[in-house]
Amino acid sequence: LSYITGDTTRQRIKFSDDRVCKSHLLNCCPHDVLSGTRMDLGECLKVHDLALRADYEIASKEQDFFFELDAMDHLQSFIADCDRRTEVAKKRLAETQEEISAEVAAKAERVHELNEEIGKLLAKVEQLGAEGNVEESQKVMDEVEKARAKKREAEEVYRNSMPASSFQQQKLRVCEVCSAYLGLHDNDRRLADHFGGKLHLGFIEIREKLEELK
Repeated sequence: LSYITGDTTRQRIKFSDDRVCKSHLLNCCPHDVLSGTRMDLGECLKVHDLALRADYEIASKEQDFFFELDAMDHLQSFIADCDRRTEVAKKRLAETQEEISAEVAAKAERVHELNEEIGKLLAKVEQLGAEGNVEESQKVMDEVEKARAKKREAEEVYRNSMPASSFQQQKLRVCEVCSAYLGLHDNDRRLADHFGGKLHLGFIEIREKLEELK
């Protein structure tokens, strides 16, 4: 019979039943702790019931049930998942930063290429001038002006790529406690919201409980 079918089942099920969440009995199930945060896990697959927790707390004064072992396995697996997410997020961030650096480098390279083009054209102008070829020299000077205009545009593109993408992106890091992204330029309000928020504090609570169970 399913637990949810009403009070008759509730009377029959004991806190020691395999269907009961042992982390819930010990008041440390992540489904409870993170409820209402952006990482809300929804309903736990096992039975949560405050009446069963009360029964367990009374009975555990008389004997040891060793439910700490079940709870420890549960929390250990949950924290391992979180730490894996943190590593993936850090790796993704590092890759993004490499891509951005490559993009910025390519824009800088374009400026260098145009400098080279201008340098070669000006050398040609001087050579034609020395040969007295004024008309040809003027044509090349027109090319120099076009290259200079392209260089100004390329410099603008290069400068704009810095704060918008590279600068901002490279100031992100991942919170080691709850795997959320943190910005170096986050204001005090945002930092307070993160470090004082239910999600971050919930993860601290779960990690501390795991250490205690160990």
